[in-house]
Amino acid sequence: MSVRAIGWVAAALAGLVLAGPAVAQTPAGDPPAGQLWQEGAPAAVPPELARLQEALTTLAERLKPGLVQIRVRRPATEASGEEGLRRSMGSGFLVHPDGYLVTNAHVVEGATEVQVRLANGRRLKGAVVGRDRRVDLALVKVDVGEKLTVLPLGDSDRLRVGEFVLALGHPFGLDHTVSFGIVSRKGAPLLTAAPGFDFIQTDAAVNPGNSGGPLVNMAGQVVGVNSMAARNGSIGFAIPSNLVKGLLPTLLAKGKVEWGWLGVRIDEITEDNAAEYGLSEPRGVGISDVIADQPAARAGLRAKDVVLSVNGAAIATPRDLQRVIASTPAGNTVRVVLLREGQEQELPVTVGRYPESEESPRPAPR
Repeated sequence: MSVRAIGWVAAALAGLVLAGPAVAQTPAGDPPAGQLWQEGAPAAVPPELARLQEALTTLAERLKPGLVQIRVRRPATEASGEEGLRRSMGSGFLVHPDGYLVTNAHVVEGATEVQVRLANGRRLKGAVVGRDRRVDLALVKVDVGEKLTVLPLGDSDRLRVGEFVLALGHPFGLDHTVSFGIVSRKGAPLLTAAPGFDFIQTDAAVNPGNSGGPLVNMAGQVVGVNSMAARNGSIGFAIPSNLVKGLLPTLLAKGKVEWGWLGVRIDEITEDNAAEYGLSEPRGVGISDVIADQPAARAGLRAKDVVLSVNGAAIATPRDLQRVIASTPAGNTVRVVLLREGQEQELPVTVGRYPESEESPRPAPR
């Protein structure tokens, strides 16, 4: 086929594609009498659903005054290819009438300017009082000259899997959104750096911009701070309110949380690796590596030791050990009972402070 013929065929095909199938046109005729749609007949909502619906709408309206939107400016990074300042948004909620509010640490990290917009539309300058990267929690203060409406914190330990919850915030920059779901699970969060505490997993939608907003139970109490979500948005995680209660006084007083640190890499002991630790069956938590010149090494802990308890508290999983050590103030000495070559012994270990820098000491690869 010649080049000219090929060109004709291509043009003809393009014309077919662009034209597409013919659509029959039907004459409109005379307009219908009356309105173009049919009104639905009055119908009663089942009483159980009506009560639930009324409870949800009333609760969402009651919580609105304590919700805030946070806008920050931070320097653009070289990797982003941007110049000057870049802006981002998140959510938060008031916990004290004098203007203290809670949000996520990543929302205000590196911010040169923090602006807080209250539910009534008023915009205020915010100051970061304290921030903890490991749990992803921050305390921010605004000066408003009047008492503000706060959201009460509930008891997250009493929260049960299957309970209804609301996730509130300002996702995608939208104003005051509410998503409804249940508590799906209580356990490990997505971040491996979190210090062993159980987070709340929910299927209530947590979208970009929801970060720092409250997760609320049906009593109107905050049981968690929305922190992260899976990429598809189907799974969200929230910081438990009881953990928040424990950290806020420290953030207010010191501006940061000094987590405990041993300087070890730990293993979950299973049937597959029990023999590697000299055990006939899984028990305790194994130490696979010890970082030189860190608290564990200075106390005499070694690789292949098996930790059984700390200060009398039994250690059954790696998260147990993480939680106990992280909660111990730096400088305090704990009693570690361990198995070494089949012999049980006790060592006093002075807990260190978790490294704050991004590049914390790492054990050499095995």
